[in-house]
Formats: sequence, C-alpha cells, structure tokens
Amino acid sequence: MKNKNLSHYAAKIIIDVLILVGAISVVTVPLWEKLNDKWLFTMVVLMVTGAVGVYILITLRGMYKTLISGNPFVQSNVKAFRRMAVSCLIIALCYIVKCFVVFSLGTVIVVVVFVIASLFCVTLMDLFGEAVKYKEENDWTV
Repeated sequence: MKNKNLSHYAAKIIIDVLILVGAISVVTVPLWEKLNDKWLFTMVVLMVTGAVGVYILITLRGMYKTLISGNPFVQSNVKAFRRMAVSCLIIALCYIVKCFVVFSLGTVIVVVVFVIASLFCVTLMDLFGEAVKYKEENDWTV
C-alpha cells in the first residue's frame, strides 16, 4: 500500500514538472529559430496545442488529488475525462489543419495518437461514470 501511495505522489510530481516545462515551452515558442517559410502558422499551432496540452496536465493533476485522497470515483473525475477527451480532439483537429498547410508524416502520427487518446478518455469517462453510480447506490444502501 505504501508503494502505491509513493507511486501516486511520484506521478503527481512528474505531472507538476511537465506542467512547468510545458508552460515554459508554450511561452518561448516565438523565440525558437524559424524552421520553415510557414513559421507563423506552425508557431500558432504549437502554441495552441501546447496550451491545450498543459490544460490536460492541469486536469490530470486535479484527478490525482482525488486519487491521493482515496476517493477517485467522483463525478468531477468523470467531467475531467470529458474535458481531456475534448482537449485531445482539439489537438487532433489543429494537426489535421496543419497537414493541409505543412504536411509531414509526424503530423499524421500526432493526429492518430490524439484521436486514440480522446477515445481512451471517453472510455474511461464512461467507466468512471458507471463506478460513480455503483458507489452512490452502495452508499445509499449502507
């Protein structure tokens, strides 16, 4: 049990570090060297998707707070999975648009990964929703 709590805290620390690194990266995008002739478009895509990625990490951090407190099956986590699913779709859509402006195979892979991540979040949202219902029914029964 102690190792489980340790892993939860370690994951929370990693998420906090990623939030910091992500925020710094988003803010410093305009300072990066121009990569191609469509740099302004690429910069906007990187800043928007980076900000959405930081939002996903902040949402995940909130979910870890409920996990560490010992009560992860709450309605707020169901809503958090919905927000993360929508966020992943926003990122995928940004990179779909980027495919038409600055195509690369890597961009296609990013689209596929974030569509799958969105589906994963929707699945977890439904599972957590059912778990919350069972938990609430059980709480009323006892």
